[in-house]
Amino acid sequence: MKSYDYIILGAGASGLMLAYRLALDPYFDDKTVLIIDKVKDKGNDRTWCYWENGKGEWDNILTKVWPNIIFGSNTHLKTFDITPYQYKMIRSENFYNSLWKTINEKPNFKFVEDDVESFKDEDDSVVVNSDHTKYIGKKLFNSIPDPEVYYSQNKYPVIQQHFVGWFVKTKTDIFDDNTATFMDFTIPQKGNTRFMYVLPLDKKTALFEYTLFSKDFLEISEYEEAIKSYLKDKGIEDYEIVEKEKGAIPMTSFKFAKLNSKNILNIGTAGGWTKASTGYSFNNTTKKTKSLIRFLKSENDLSKFYKTSKFELYDLIFLDVLANYNEKGSAIFSSMFEKVNVKTILKFLDEETSIPEDLKIILSVPPRRFMQSLLKRTF
Repeated sequence: MKSYDYIILGAGASGLMLAYRLALDPYFDDKTVLIIDKVKDKGNDRTWCYWENGKGEWDNILTKVWPNIIFGSNTHLKTFDITPYQYKMIRSENFYNSLWKTINEKPNFKFVEDDVESFKDEDDSVVVNSDHTKYIGKKLFNSIPDPEVYYSQNKYPVIQQHFVGWFVKTKTDIFDDNTATFMDFTIPQKGNTRFMYVLPLDKKTALFEYTLFSKDFLEISEYEEAIKSYLKDKGIEDYEIVEKEKGAIPMTSFKFAKLNSKNILNIGTAGGWTKASTGYSFNNTTKKTKSLIRFLKSENDLSKFYKTSKFELYDLIFLDVLANYNEKGSAIFSSMFEKVNVKTILKFLDEETSIPEDLKIILSVPPRRFMQSLLKRTF
């Protein structure tokens, strides 16, 4: 049985991005790489958005860029020019096609369509068992999440960013396609943290996404009724739904690093690469995969890749508050956007701020619940 140097489980954002970086770097030309997923051609199964200062690595496959964002609540409504940042969107089909083009040109890479059942570190190798066969590798990078690992514990809260989106097309020019609605909390909160997310692709087309940060899912009809109501409130009644999407992103500060071993590294959502307090993952995945390539050139023990960060504590405290007082989300975000420069907020959410900048964020939110969580987690 053939043994591979690297096995990558899952060809979504993190798995494919890691494979792409391995394929680009001549250092890994003598390494054999196996990618395993149930499906190779995933189409437009994801829409990723992120903000970035100026030009970036993925600019050639962007679907849309916005220089302005709107934040809205019942107490604070404002349009922000986020220059030099830009808010960017990538549809997954463009992303997959672009990266596979590079990967497919490398003779040391192989893709297998298979359904993985289990994997195990056996000290000097990794064994992957699937429906059809067994695969052997020296190192394994797993991007297939196992929700049981964080749902079976109660030390760290787990909530979901869950959403349903409609791509809406109108007959006349309605939308300002220079401005994305980042969060609009003016919709009924119903005891949760609920907001509308609006991304105009052109003057006639926009994605309306009804989003919640909460523990429990809704019936599909409730998400869709909320979108209908929002469109009506905005005076948009003559429209066509050209595409729909839905999803759920786990938001948790569970210590995913404890699942890693010498020869197994969990990546992407399976590795805790999703920003726990926001659900954003694409920009973090870009950074993490770059760091991982550098790491692989100098280190053999994958358990050493993970590094602790002050932002883990910030995220944990925020999730404690959101899990226990879910109705407070609108007030928390509104206070932050009212008191802190929007570029500092974006920098903070990208985990790039200094301590003085962190303090601006910390001091901007209602203190009581956050102090309670901090004391609980510290003592």
